[in-house]
Amino acid sequence: MLKKPNAALLILGHGSTENPDSSQPTWEISDAIREMNCFSSVHCAFWKEEPSFRQIFAAIEEKEIYVVPNFISEGYFTRQVLPRELEISGPTTVTAEGKTIHYCDPVGIHPSMTDLLAKRALELLGEAPSLDETALIIVGHGTGLNKKSTDAIKDQVTRLRESGHEFGEIIDAYMEEAPFISDWRTLTQCPTVVVVPFFIADGLHSFQDIPVMLGIVAEPTAAASQLSSFPENPHNFGNRQLFYSRAIGTEPSMAQVILDQVKHFDDHIQNEAA
Repeated sequence: MLKKPNAALLILGHGSTENPDSSQPTWEISDAIREMNCFSSVHCAFWKEEPSFRQIFAAIEEKEIYVVPNFISEGYFTRQVLPRELEISGPTTVTAEGKTIHYCDPVGIHPSMTDLLAKRALELLGEAPSLDETALIIVGHGTGLNKKSTDAIKDQVTRLRESGHEFGEIIDAYMEEAPFISDWRTLTQCPTVVVVPFFIADGLHSFQDIPVMLGIVAEPTAAASQLSSFPENPHNFGNRQLFYSRAIGTEPSMAQVILDQVKHFDDHIQNEAA
């Protein structure tokens, strides 16, 4: 197991002023890693909640800090906004206060996410019909503003197709660009469809917006934390069944992905920068 007894871990989340569930997975991951005793201390900071990115370094005593963005994609936010807010200039930054900051890749682009996506889908399907009659759809936000916002999903779909998983089809779809998740009925003809949201939290988009786009509900429900349980599967559409998963970022194994990104930094990024 990864051991950094003299270093701190800082996990960055988006947070939300509108949905109370946005930051929950990040807090849960930090608690899980703290119990592993891998680091001297474990902290969280958020873009839209407290503690903020600009406040957090003052609260960390350790001189060496590994920073891992708990974000799905590598793009404008992780390459411009977060470094600007954290006042870092590259993979490793030494601050005026003498702290050494290691900036790792976001969790969503790590190869270990591939097996997590398949695991989540298979657990959800349970005793559903054979996989060769089942389509797996990985759904993300998508945006015309930044091409890289879809790269992480497309990469995961490619890896899933090449990994030997026996789904009849493996497809990427999006909320705000084609192929649209609202068109899922025509994206595949498989009688069984399982949709896994490539989001960190059961928040506004994955828990409230996408179910409407899928036709599971007519209008957005209350936030996940205000309901007693996640909606039951499957959802029947004539002779077809649709299974809808919780966001992949709620998977308990995400704690290991955080550690994997720290190890990847030590093994690859830090060596390349040296």
